[in-house]
Amino acid sequence: MAGNIGGNDAGGGITYHPPPPRPPSSINDNDDVASSSSSLSICNDRSSSSIEIPYPNATPESFFGRERDNYLIQMLFARQDYDECMALIDAQQREMGALSEHCLRVKALIKRNRGELRESLQLFRQAAKINPSDVSIIKQIARSLFLLGNHRAALEAYDEATHRLTRGPSSYPYPQPHPHPHPNHDDWEILQNQGLCYMQMKAYDKAIECFRRSIQINGHQDITHVYLARAYTWMEDWREAIGAYTTALSISPRSGEILTALAILHLRLGDSHVAINYLGDALNTDPDNPKAILVAGSIIQDHAGTDAALAKYKIAASLSPNSPQIWNNIGMCFFSKQRFVAAIACLKKALYLDPFEWIVSYNLGLLHLNTSQWASAFQFLSASINLKPTFAPSYMYLGIALAKLEDLENACAAYDKAIELERDHLFELNYAITLYNFGELEKSREHLTQFHLLFQSTASAGSGGGEVGTTTGDDSELLLKSQVLDRLHAANLQSP
Repeated sequence: MAGNIGGNDAGGGITYHPPPPRPPSSINDNDDVASSSSSLSICNDRSSSSIEIPYPNATPESFFGRERDNYLIQMLFARQDYDECMALIDAQQREMGALSEHCLRVKALIKRNRGELRESLQLFRQAAKINPSDVSIIKQIARSLFLLGNHRAALEAYDEATHRLTRGPSSYPYPQPHPHPHPNHDDWEILQNQGLCYMQMKAYDKAIECFRRSIQINGHQDITHVYLARAYTWMEDWREAIGAYTTALSISPRSGEILTALAILHLRLGDSHVAINYLGDALNTDPDNPKAILVAGSIIQDHAGTDAALAKYKIAASLSPNSPQIWNNIGMCFFSKQRFVAAIACLKKALYLDPFEWIVSYNLGLLHLNTSQWASAFQFLSASINLKPTFAPSYMYLGIALAKLEDLENACAAYDKAIELERDHLFELNYAITLYNFGELEKSREHLTQFHLLFQSTASAGSGGGEVGTTTGDDSELLLKSQVLDRLHAANLQSP
């Protein structure tokens, strides 16, 4: 039977039912579709609603052709075949007159991935004019503004996205439609990105608040906990940072980045055994993690294993050749081996890779002090202080450089600033030596007395298992220099 598939009626075959008769259309058979109205109504027998295709010269064939092209565009974008994807987008835009929101969105993402951030932002804004009710487009605009460094404008865009999620459109400078308002819920991703904006603006308290609200909505994203830990790290709240990283580790227990970060934080707190355990787990998880190798080399370097540390840094440099931290540590290894030319070359490469890393400028200042290049030492130490004005030893070494340049007034000012930031016996001893060399004997004796008091308190605290202050060099050498200075002062007092 023509109406049966796979058998007759008695055998349980499936009967083909023809579609119902086509209802009368609003377009006459004699009318040319291309010259009809720009909106084509497609009706069925169950509903009187219509689907409008808002493109001129639209036909069902062209509509489904565009859907096929959109699928191909999305597939090519996912495969990162950007050239072919852009060619297809340009062809569709020539056909549609740049009215395709999907084409604009994908083109903007390709531009962003290629580093053309301003062009990407303009394309997202064009897409927002076509579909102003789409919150995801406003989020992409905010992301582009963030990448451009315009963090305040990005925050405003994220605020607008939140406003539209909760109460519908507001006064954001786009054409306002009449969309259906979304449910009154916060978006965890918006809150997370707002926290990143606040971090870049150094408003760490607000950043932490945004991250915590994001975690309350969706606490299963390890990256949000990592951002929260980084905010605490910038505030030097190591305990809270460790807590946030530990929570992130419970979500992603095989993350080498999180394990390495926990090792670094425990090293800052002096928990070397716990740090080594985390570092071992990180290297077992990812043996080629350059950051973990760098931390391992740093621990070895701190325990006078310069050659073994250099071997570690060689592996790390082959994996991450543009890491300023690696080249900084390599330079300091050469410094400890008294190979000053190689040390300066490595440190200057680190400075080239990251001009705003204060520790590199600080180490270059120390290196030039050891090579008696006082003016260069002054330059690098001044740069380090500008980048991190709260690090007291920088001021002490700056005072030494200024004293060598015979600028006693500014040298004293540098020493006073160092002592104001931190009470350290080494500062007092160097200050006393500088004053003695310039003939300021009375002030020199005062600071030498302060040195003995601080050194005794440091020694007593150290004997009890603690450590106070920033001690540089061997204690016996410091005592020897202080005794020499004591004898010089005593000889001056006895002389007529």
